[in-house]
Amino acid sequence: MTKMPPSLQATGPGHNAYLYASDNGTHAGWLNAALGDLGQVTTVALDARELVERIATAQPRSVFLDFSGSQALRSTHLTTALRRDWPELLLIGTGHATETNTTLAALRAGVDDFLDLDGQTSDVLPVLQDLMARRQGLRSPQAKGRTLALLGARSGLGVSTLACNLSALLQEQRTLTLNRVPGRMPQRQGVALLDLGLPARDDLLHLGLKSEFSFVDGVHSMQRLDATLLQTALAQHTSGLAVLPLPSSLAQIREISHAESVSLIQRLTDFFDVQIADLGGFTTVDFMAQVVSSADQTWVVCDQSIGGIVSTAALLRELREHDINTRRLLLVVNKFEPFVNLPALDIANQLGLQLAHVLPARASALLAASCQGQLLAHTARNDPYVQAVGQMVRGLVPWIDGSASPDKAELPRTPRLTQMLNKWIHRG
Repeated sequence: MTKMPPSLQATGPGHNAYLYASDNGTHAGWLNAALGDLGQVTTVALDARELVERIATAQPRSVFLDFSGSQALRSTHLTTALRRDWPELLLIGTGHATETNTTLAALRAGVDDFLDLDGQTSDVLPVLQDLMARRQGLRSPQAKGRTLALLGARSGLGVSTLACNLSALLQEQRTLTLNRVPGRMPQRQGVALLDLGLPARDDLLHLGLKSEFSFVDGVHSMQRLDATLLQTALAQHTSGLAVLPLPSSLAQIREISHAESVSLIQRLTDFFDVQIADLGGFTTVDFMAQVVSSADQTWVVCDQSIGGIVSTAALLRELREHDINTRRLLLVVNKFEPFVNLPALDIANQLGLQLAHVLPARASALLAASCQGQLLAHTARNDPYVQAVGQMVRGLVPWIDGSASPDKAELPRTPRLTQMLNKWIHRG
């Protein structure tokens, strides 16, 4: 068996997944033979919707696009869309080097490299090895914003209350961080709260906001998404926090797929330093699993009750059935009463999760703030609940402290690709 180059060894989800957008089965066979033990190529039709869904679920290491013959125009459009929505994904064109126009179309479309289908299959592995090694060297941990998913097995566990207070305090911390460096220009907006939990639009109520623009609208607008649209369309809290809720009519959710929803969440990391996705009470485990897979961190919120523990254990089992490694999830024990003979650490051990935070039971104080149309984080800074959330914020400061990181560098063309491009430009 051929030893796999170090830069191509398994590194996580999708480590051996490769997609090939092509209508030609013969070409897919050539590519599969070229990859050998490295991984399996899955052929996808040259259709944007289908390809995006497969990328979201398979998390491939790279996508190959067939530019041969009549497929060149469709592959060009797909390359443009993928460059916009999946900027860190390796895109490799394939075609016949004898077809001058289609080869040049691939290179001009912005593929990272090009493979000649009439060439030797032995050329493929060195190309991949070189591209992945250089991409790894260019990748910055702060190239994109971060996503924190908050899960709750059922409504009533306090996920929305936590999401709102945490998001507002984190946004304020970001403002303070920027003010410490005069003249510093942030590359992204601050914090976005994705109000995706059930009951729907609870976060808007907690924050005293209204919004006509919904998460479904965001998916439909993904092709024209930019900073200006987000600033004008998303509801804005006085703290500067942006909120994107579910639609008023939940029937509209049927208009979009889970893969499109996850694509939007990933796309928004280009515009916000931090996204907090409130999924408390969300019942579709398939969608939750996809969000967890793409999130930088996931906190599972459970209160100090037998019902909460049982429901949370059931949710974790379902996530494991969807191939989620629940041991990397962190536990937040909410509504904690120290005199109850059920320690937070015991709850964590029972659920098989690492205990990250404990929030005290402060139902009366939270209700009083809510009746004033305010967040407890703004009305009682010294309240034990707010102090505990503040500790969470301090742990997330590195996510906002690196907002002045350099722009994402484009992967430079290989000498081989530069030679090929020059050859076809001069010939064309």
